[in-house]
Formats: sequence, C-alpha cells, structure tokens
Amino acid sequence: MAGRRFAEARRRLEQVLGDGPDERETVRAARAVVAELGAAGHLPGLLGELALGAGDPEGCARLSYRHVLGFHKLLLIDGSPRHMLRAHIWHPSPPRSFLGLGDIHNHRSALASYVVRGALAMELYEVTADGGLATTRYEESVSDEPGAEGEWLLRPTGAARLRLTQTAEYRTGSGYALAAYTLHRAWATAGAEAGPTVTLFLETGVRRRRHTDVFTDSAHRQPAVAKSPLDVAGYLAELEALRELVGG
Repeated sequence: MAGRRFAEARRRLEQVLGDGPDERETVRAARAVVAELGAAGHLPGLLGELALGAGDPEGCARLSYRHVLGFHKLLLIDGSPRHMLRAHIWHPSPPRSFLGLGDIHNHRSALASYVVRGALAMELYEVTADGGLATTRYEESVSDEPGAEGEWLLRPTGAARLRLTQTAEYRTGSGYALAAYTLHRAWATAGAEAGPTVTLFLETGVRRRRHTDVFTDSAHRQPAVAKSPLDVAGYLAELEALRELVGG
C-alpha cells in the first residue's frame, strides 16, 4: 500500500540526499529536509497514511522499539543504507542514567533532528586530557550473531575525560544537525503536564561507522541489552496515537 504523502516524502529524501554527498553537505541537506517533512502541514498526513499501512509496516515494526536512552523510536521510512526517517517520542520521566541526563554518545553517520512538539535540551562534548567529567568509554555495536540479532553490545575501552563545549535548547519548530563523531546527549525538558516531546529524526548513511562511542559514569554496564521490537499491530497503533498527538 502506498499513499501520496508517503510517496512524496520518500521521493524528497532521495532527491535531497541521493547516494550521499560529503558529510558537510549532508548535514546541511538533512537539516533542511527534516524540517520540511516535520512541518505541521505535512507530518500528520504522512503519519495517517503510515497508520493505514503505507510503506513497509512489517519491516518498520521490526526496527521500532524503546531505546536504551529512554525514548520510543518509530521507523517511518526505511531508505537504508542511505537514510532512515524516524519519529522519537520522549515521555516525561524521572532523571535516569549518567548524571541523571543520559549517556553521552555519537552516531554511526550524520543526522538531523526537528522538534515537532515539546522541547529538547542538548549538550555537546569533546574528549580532553584533564579536567571535565570522568567517564568510562564503551564501544557500542549491534549483534549479528544468530539468536541475538538486534542486541546492543557494549565493550569497555577504558577511562576518558570529557569537556562540555556547548548547551542549547530546541523548542517546537526548531532543530539541529550533527556530524557522526559529534559527542552529545539530549533529553526532553517539557514538564509532565505538557505531555511527550516528539522529534523527527533523520539518520543518513554517509560514511556509516560500524560502532558508536558511549561515555558513562559506570564501569560495570551490562555487556548486551536486547531490543524489544513492536509487532505490526502495535506499530500501527503507535503511529495513529502519534498522528493524533501532533495533529492536535
């Protein structure tokens, strides 16, 4: 099944990103197109078509789950290996994980994010020789072993210190784009009374890395964490609930 909004969004992603220009150009292009697709006049219609079965609901459901950093991720358009368009839903919750705000990490490829609803804070970091935060560095990858597909694997690689370089807050209608190696962490800042924060997230495939780097305050992390993907019915229901949330 296909829909007009879905076909337009998929075509626009292919047009803007194509086979992937260099990373600097990709970052600029990704930021522009994710803001375009996240606009109020476009996204509810796209979500409505997806909730009715447009695209590949079975394949996208397998790659939709609650992320270890605390948000729910729904894959909307799978254009891998060149790009993947997702919705991230950040539900209000008590502080958790590294310093109460989540682990500091980078990504496998350049990305862009646009705040559809609510507000998101972000911090940027860099590795430093002294001072800053004392952390343990992990190399994170995804298992491809039979029977363990989709598990997050964490391998400790030693101590590291990080220096905070920038802080920012992004509210509805704003967004950002980052190169793959940029160290950062993000969390929802809207209060429980405001409901979930929703972001449209575009992962590109330019110079895709086999792993990411994760920095935490714990030297005793569980070495493997299983993903729990949605079934198709649950995935479609989540899409419809998200359409109602952002459409209102």
